[in-house]
Amino acid sequence: MTSIATAHWDLVFWEHRGQVNVAVQGPESRASPAPVPEDATFFGISFSLGTSMPHLPIDRLVDGFAEIPDATHRSFWLKGSAWRLPDYDNAEAFVRRMLREGVLVCDPIVAAVLRGVSPDVSERTVQRRFVAATGLTRGAIRQIDRARQAAVLIQDGMPTHEVIHRLGYFDQPHLARSLTRYIGRTATQLMDRDPSEPLSLLYKT
Repeated sequence: MTSIATAHWDLVFWEHRGQVNVAVQGPESRASPAPVPEDATFFGISFSLGTSMPHLPIDRLVDGFAEIPDATHRSFWLKGSAWRLPDYDNAEAFVRRMLREGVLVCDPIVAAVLRGVSPDVSERTVQRRFVAATGLTRGAIRQIDRARQAAVLIQDGMPTHEVIHRLGYFDQPHLARSLTRYIGRTATQLMDRDPSEPLSLLYKT
């Protein structure tokens, strides 16, 4: 499939041919092909912007991943402790434990900016904290988010000239470059209801 750009990082669990795997998938700064093993099953938790695991610096995981070894069908090791594999029913409790045990932290400045609050720090400090907490600059995050919004609108049938006006693109070539870089599709390809290669998750935010 085509894995589209995302500013978020994920904790991903998958099973293939009886083998359980766990990895931290970092933010993706551009679209790229992603192999999907036949008959593999996947489950993942996507974390909000500004959250990170300090023992795995997120800026080192952009466009990459960190495999977590020694996973079994029941548990895996994370920061020196055994953790039961989460599922859809207990994912929130799993994340709360990560917070309680200090495995997961949230940068308050990044969280405040994302809520539209202006913190009492310099713009340079804000930019530095964004890169440390997300692996990406604020500008890159905005561009990725805008491209994802554009792709959703185009798939919903909105004409490209309306997408350009609504989302503030300069012109059609600007939109085209953004879609190619971050989504891996042209506007025409996004209109195709039966693509030859699927996209990773793309949804309204």
